[in-house]
Amino acid sequence: MNILILGSGGREHAIAWAVLQNPKCDRLIVAPGNAGIAEIAETPDLDILDGDAVAQFAVENAVDLTIVGPEAPLAAGVADRLRDAGLPVLGPSAAAARLEASKGFTKAICDAAGAPTAAYAKFQNLAEARAHIARVGAPIVVKADGLAAGKGVVVAETEDEALEALEAMFGGAFGAAGAEVVIEEVLRGEEASFFCLVDGETVLPIGTAQDHKRAGDGDTGPNTGGMGAYSPAPVLTDVVAERALAEIIRPTMAVLARQGTPFSGILYAGLMIEDGAPRLVEYNVRLGDPEAQVLMMRLGAQALDLFQACAEGRLSEVSPHWADDHALTVVLAARGYPGPYAKDTEIRGLDALAGDSRQMLFHSGTRAAEGRTLSAGGRVLSATGRGATLAEARDRAYALARAVDWPEGFHRADIGWRAL
Repeated sequence: MNILILGSGGREHAIAWAVLQNPKCDRLIVAPGNAGIAEIAETPDLDILDGDAVAQFAVENAVDLTIVGPEAPLAAGVADRLRDAGLPVLGPSAAAARLEASKGFTKAICDAAGAPTAAYAKFQNLAEARAHIARVGAPIVVKADGLAAGKGVVVAETEDEALEALEAMFGGAFGAAGAEVVIEEVLRGEEASFFCLVDGETVLPIGTAQDHKRAGDGDTGPNTGGMGAYSPAPVLTDVVAERALAEIIRPTMAVLARQGTPFSGILYAGLMIEDGAPRLVEYNVRLGDPEAQVLMMRLGAQALDLFQACAEGRLSEVSPHWADDHALTVVLAARGYPGPYAKDTEIRGLDALAGDSRQMLFHSGTRAAEGRTLSAGGRVLSATGRGATLAEARDRAYALARAVDWPEGFHRADIGWRAL
């Protein structure tokens, strides 16, 4: 098979690594990729937001399956263009991708499905939103309705923080994403991520994970895109997972199907769990990052078989085969992240870090220049370990992280602390 993966982050590197383990994969193309991905796949310069260009590239290169990594191409309708051309693709239509692209849309779908989630209100002007904050008080969650690269959510502990977030969103800090704002109650409990494949009819769970959003040890400091993750998530027991499927995920998928926009692709449900009861925090329509790194380490070669079955509408015929194992990933980020940080700092010693099925260094924000590997983003590398226990996986991940020669980077020292 010729496989095309769209994206350039740690998620896409992890997917590419897993796909390459499968003997079905004859040719692997990742666009636009990064320095680490370029070592295992072709990395052409392709505009992944241009659905027509992606479809034309897939036809010209006899691509048998396209896997869409990030959310932006999905919201832009790239999967639609591929399906219009009769090409298999893993990723929902733009209409179904509104589950991630619009917080207000998701809330309306949850209302129709009876899915438990936070109480909310949505606003299109600042004055009404400010009045709502004054009525309900804090703590409160303020969300830009649209896609904001994972940065459009503020958990405000005080009314002043909430008003500041409103001012920023309506003031254009997130562009069109902040033209409408959703304000929610704060959910209490322990947060976890539940991943499923959906082919329009069948919902197939493919794993659980928990990530660490805060920049500092002990879950302190500003929110980030994720500083580490581990799988499986202890709080998502079989009983809790089945409740989430029965009360949240399957009803949501049924409403989308009834509305004429069936979901086909990867569904990522962010859940808050309290006393064994799950409530929906948000939906994403792709794998998370850094959650993908730990899921792909555990799934390995079978990921391609599952993805292909999903794209072909055959999920009822397959199921994941889990080893009794654990995986943990530690994100190495540029100093200063998520605030201002330096780019193009050199990362040394990577050639000596040979990866295997138990220990892999995935690239997130890197680029190659004259034989050197340079940082090209806030989150730069993901040191990932797999083991029979979470402690063993942690030790492998941290051994790898410590071996990276990059003085301009930093990482948390306590990933997995809650479970451990």
